[in-house]
Amino acid sequence: MKCLVTGAAGFIGSHLCERLVRDGHTVVGLDAFIPYYPRAIKETNLAALRRHKDFAFHALDLRHGALDELLDGVDAVFHIAAMAGLVKSWTDFDLYASCNLTATQRLLDAIRKQPTKPRLIYASTSSVYGRHSSGDETLPTRPISPYGVTKLAAESLCRAYQEFGVPVVVLRYFSIYGPRQRPDMGYFKFIDALLRAQPITVYGDGQQSRGNTYIADCVDATVAALRAPLGETYNLGGGESANVWEILAKLERILGRKAVTRQEPARPGDQRSTFADTAKLHHHLGWQARTSLDEGLLRQVEWQRGLVGQTAIRKGVSA
Repeated sequence: MKCLVTGAAGFIGSHLCERLVRDGHTVVGLDAFIPYYPRAIKETNLAALRRHKDFAFHALDLRHGALDELLDGVDAVFHIAAMAGLVKSWTDFDLYASCNLTATQRLLDAIRKQPTKPRLIYASTSSVYGRHSSGDETLPTRPISPYGVTKLAAESLCRAYQEFGVPVVVLRYFSIYGPRQRPDMGYFKFIDALLRAQPITVYGDGQQSRGNTYIADCVDATVAALRAPLGETYNLGGGESANVWEILAKLERILGRKAVTRQEPARPGDQRSTFADTAKLHHHLGWQARTSLDEGLLRQVEWQRGLVGQTAIRKGVSA
């Protein structure tokens, strides 16, 4: 099978590409290298893939790049690319609207024009549900951040293009973590601060909880979506929930160090609780999360130990 992966140089996209080529697929990877964090980090993610005979990479921006030739002969498109992150979505909405909406619309329109339309697997987010995102796919969608609004709107675009016969499956990711996690994400920051004996900022009361999903489990479900019934939407989340203080306690045990914390006011748009009911995903595709939170955090800690002192990573953390 020939697959196209957008956001191929990112955290989730690079792991997905590696899995697809390992499974024997031919993979075309796209990434725009928008400077949300240093390009050097993404280039490191791509290093092994660039040496693989069944992987071809194109630095391309979906908002204005030519897509028709890249889609030629493609059987499945994994649309992972997005402008992520909560805080910046309040201050640079145009960037989020263009990356998450305009880019998605252009990709959908290019798929629409293909003689044989590839399946589109769209990576959405638990942020579409809003402040309390615990339950199944019937939860009301009430996003409370501009980021969540753009991702929900992009889901709606995907469904609209079903009018043209574009085959779509939507996956709503819940708090993905593990090796290669972006340097702006919470667990990366917590681990980095502990490794360097630096203070950790906790927003609000620290009781906000997340249903955590290890990257390998996320990739397993994303690949399984190749055989999902078309038109379906699935929650994709791990089986363990923890709040900020519980995560810090686990990391303290793993690293044998005590966290120094400072608290700041809660951030606008931050979700209070998330936990995915994945019964539908299990029923349709037989998927279930396999990696415990303790095991996944240990693997991320081991990966981050190897990053200490790397200039590109340090710039990404401090940005």
